[in-house]
Amino acid sequence: MQAQSRKVLFQYAYARSPDQDAAAPKRHPVVIIGAGPVGLTLAIDLAQRGVRSVLIDDADRIGEGSRAICFAKRTLEIFAGLGVAGPMLEKGVRWQIGKVFSGEALLYEFNLLPDAGHVMPAFINLQQYYVEKHLVDRALALPQNELRWKNRLVALDGHDDAVMLTIDTPEGQYRILADHVVACDGARSPTRGMLGLDFAGEVFADQFLIADVRMHAEFPTERWFWFEPPFHNGQSALLHRQPDDIWRIDLQLDRDADTALEQQPERVIPRIERMLGHERFELEWVSIYRFQCRKLERFIHGRVIFAGDAAHQVSPFGARGANSGVQDADNLGWKLAAVLRSDAPSSLLETYDLERRQAADENIRHSTQATDFLAPRSPAERLLRDAVLALAPKADFARRMVNSGRLSAPTTYESKLSSPDEGAFKGGYAAGESLPDLALLKDAGAQTSLGALRGSDFCLLHWPNCEALDVPGLHVVDMSGAGDVITSRFDAAPGTAYLVRPDGHVAARFKNASATLVQRALRRASGLEQTLDDVGVPEVRETVAA
Repeated sequence: MQAQSRKVLFQYAYARSPDQDAAAPKRHPVVIIGAGPVGLTLAIDLAQRGVRSVLIDDADRIGEGSRAICFAKRTLEIFAGLGVAGPMLEKGVRWQIGKVFSGEALLYEFNLLPDAGHVMPAFINLQQYYVEKHLVDRALALPQNELRWKNRLVALDGHDDAVMLTIDTPEGQYRILADHVVACDGARSPTRGMLGLDFAGEVFADQFLIADVRMHAEFPTERWFWFEPPFHNGQSALLHRQPDDIWRIDLQLDRDADTALEQQPERVIPRIERMLGHERFELEWVSIYRFQCRKLERFIHGRVIFAGDAAHQVSPFGARGANSGVQDADNLGWKLAAVLRSDAPSSLLETYDLERRQAADENIRHSTQATDFLAPRSPAERLLRDAVLALAPKADFARRMVNSGRLSAPTTYESKLSSPDEGAFKGGYAAGESLPDLALLKDAGAQTSLGALRGSDFCLLHWPNCEALDVPGLHVVDMSGAGDVITSRFDAAPGTAYLVRPDGHVAARFKNASATLVQRALRRASGLEQTLDDVGVPEVRETVAA
């Protein structure tokens, strides 16, 4: 993606680190490369678990266009656990309704959150620079974090028990050691290049213009998507509201369009004028992108771990990029902390690779299907797409086939960390699923949430039958006062219990829980009864090439 303009909103000063004056390279538990949403999320998560990290970034500023703007319910729940959701919700534009048009006609609309009782909205729209600013502020408030701006990784040298990093700064180079390195340095990841790794997958020929415009408009706060709109030469278009009277516009271009020419204001402004009619606007930011659906074959290479766009790339339609990256960090944080504290074997990290590759495959599948529908690659595919659009207003089956980008949702993991159900469930949340953060009432009538009661470690949600369930070392939440609606959603009865992982995914559930059953499932979910063969990933003994 090439941006036409750059506006610096937040800038941070380079500061000399004591490591630059050390006689020998100092060793750190974790070094994170890249201070974007993924790297910052991981740094905060680790800090809240008592793990120190060094976060380096080759820039010293935030503010290159809006970039990611749609942050999903699951991501907001993660941000709430990090202590940053409040200001994001206050600033962000909340939405849950989407409308899909064919030409000027409304095909259908959808509601992403029809059920009541959820703490977080389905989505907020918030410019990425605001998200990063709140994350940076939170990271700097935690003493376990050290952020180093204008620090650029230039070399990696692997050893059996550590990684040596060479880092360049405005005052020259220095070296440090790390038990683990996490590369969150984006789609063009220099770290990935240093290891000689490349993506597997597909780069599509289709191109899209992305623009942020400033205007006062009375359009509703909804996601509007058009197939073949009259204002854009029969191609697709998307419109989203952001804070500060900024609107995101995506316009499909010809595959052979000249990217340099199409980003020129004299080309962009007339296109947007045709879309917006008489609305007055100012052009804020312009970029061109191609759809890419690619990933690394493995996300862990020795002691170097990849997350976010450094590990996988998907098309922007569906808001699966930043949201998936934040969920990478959420999956990795508790596992890396457990390994560093010696609470779990190093093989637990291999389940990060297994589970988040499942998520990447799911996101790539959805993104590829959306791309094929948005931009058919043959006359036969276009004929089928047009027939579906023609039938959609009249037939439910055709409406379900319309694909303007399946929106981000958490992945249900098929993982050896999960235990089979104990007892027969007719509903509820299965092992591997992500639990939503639901609103609850305390005994005194004050409102709280399921996420707040769960905490940030393993917990057991228990509907007691006779007495409380006592499992040493495990936080047990008494759900007897949760109410009929919550109890029904969990398909719970007296004796039911759910074992929930630190990242909010269900590890096991029981119709008649006992301490013995729960302890066994807890050991499995903690990686204490796993082997590398169990998780389906060959043991990694490689070292990192310089």
